[in-house]
Amino acid sequence: MLGELNEQQIEGLLKQQVIGRLGCHNKGTVYVVPLHYFYKDSVIYCHSAAGKKIEMMRRNPQVCFQVDDIRSVFRWKSVIAWGLFEEITDPDEKQQAMQGITHRLMPLANNPSNHASHGIAENENDIGTTIDPVVFKVVLSRKTGRFEE
Repeated sequence: MLGELNEQQIEGLLKQQVIGRLGCHNKGTVYVVPLHYFYKDSVIYCHSAAGKKIEMMRRNPQVCFQVDDIRSVFRWKSVIAWGLFEEITDPDEKQQAMQGITHRLMPLANNPSNHASHGIAENENDIGTTIDPVVFKVVLSRKTGRFEE
């Protein structure tokens, strides 16, 4: 049976997952990439090294975001959401976003102390030496969800 997810199911899937796909568009180019995130109050929080997706979102902040939970070919849930990219520059908000991402991801990592790019490292001096992340949020304005079971 195919169906639509209700608002509560959409919210649940967005909160449950930690990897989503971000779609951005600029000057005739569409770019879709997977990334880690955490979700709270209709906002997707992420971080990334500077590069193509950041450049594209700075030029065109309209993006879409997709997550799914695939149990089998005939048993899955998927959410697609649309919103606006906003780079986080306020130091306090940036720290809170990074803490949220770290707290969401690290319980799922085999060896969290080796992930300096997520703000955790055995040696505090290692933090920030691999990348200086761009921390951003996607403020969602529209969400839809589908399922098959």
